[in-house]
Amino acid sequence: RAREWSMARLTSMGFANVRVEEFDMPVWVRGAESAEIVGESPQKLAVAALGRSGATPRGGVTAEVVGFASVDELRAAPAQSLRGKIAYVSHRMTRTQDGSSYGYWGAVRRTAPALAAEKGAVATVIRSLGTDLTRGPHTGVTTTPEGRRPSPAGALSNVDADQLERLLAKGPVRMKLVLTPRFTGRQRSGNVIAEVPGTDPAAGVVLVGGHLDSWDLGTGAVDDAAGVAITAAAAKRVMDAGRPRRTIRVVWFGAEEVGIEGSAAYLGRNGTTGLVFASESDFGADRVWRADFNFAPSNAPLADRVMAALAPLGIARGADPATGGPDVGNLVRAGVSAIDLQQDGTRYFDLHHTPDDTFDKVDPAQLRQNVAAWTAMLHVVANAPEEIPQRPAAPAR
Repeated sequence: RAREWSMARLTSMGFANVRVEEFDMPVWVRGAESAEIVGESPQKLAVAALGRSGATPRGGVTAEVVGFASVDELRAAPAQSLRGKIAYVSHRMTRTQDGSSYGYWGAVRRTAPALAAEKGAVATVIRSLGTDLTRGPHTGVTTTPEGRRPSPAGALSNVDADQLERLLAKGPVRMKLVLTPRFTGRQRSGNVIAEVPGTDPAAGVVLVGGHLDSWDLGTGAVDDAAGVAITAAAAKRVMDAGRPRRTIRVVWFGAEEVGIEGSAAYLGRNGTTGLVFASESDFGADRVWRADFNFAPSNAPLADRVMAALAPLGIARGADPATGGPDVGNLVRAGVSAIDLQQDGTRYFDLHHTPDDTFDKVDPAQLRQNVAAWTAMLHVVANAPEEIPQRPAAPAR
């Protein structure tokens, strides 16, 4: 339904070559979720299963909780030291404008459940990767090494994680955990693509976009409906001003949240031939405050012109090379030039992957500043008279 709506909307906006490029993806479905401390201090806890995690028995598991302050502390635990236990892994994510704390602590969600299972744990709960102090847990995908069975894993709200840590400091704690997600095979997903045809086919294609999917707990207004709206609105503004020199390709990627599946499918199908620039909006809807660049040295004057267009909007020039974000990052690593318009992430992780990711959290004034910034950037890049060559590809990771 989302792809059908997207195609109709982009067509009505005047875009050309509107289409869906389909791909297969594995399907994981959330089931029952509950957690409670049992024994002397009984209390129900707010929990959400992590994406692509395994299931407990239908009646749940009840076991002693072993706490770890970090994933590094868990990694240092002896082999089989968690046999029959529930592992709890904490972290100290902090509020930052650039979201760097999420990058540092993200390994807790991605790797701790599989690591705890290796050491014998029957299940894992983590402190939510968020900066809020509410009882809303933050979901998100976890990973399991190929050939191994996914283990039960959930995220506790930060308030409930605080309570669990207080009780663990006093003595042994037992928890009953029920998580019954399931894998249901594979189904079709797709990337929605639309274009503003350029006047010079030899000048290459400029790709912008965001991701169409969101986690099921909220509506995905901030992550990432805002991003697809911002980039499409900017592309339409450039289109309405007259055909640009370069074709602008808007891509609304599918299945980003569950493993960046749409991005991999796009690269596998299209490669980077003819692609000269890529950028995505996937960090909420608050104002753009910094611009990072990643061009070939010969394009330094182009970067300067983009910066001159952005400066009146209160945007500063960053010192870090643009990486492109989750969906276009693989294109940037392959050598495609990029600009990252960095949004203010101070409150982003209050909402990220929670039921609170809803339309009322979008600030219209800040959203308009995003569209203005993207329009200014796109206009300069799409109409630049000079060549935009690809850079050497980054070494394989």
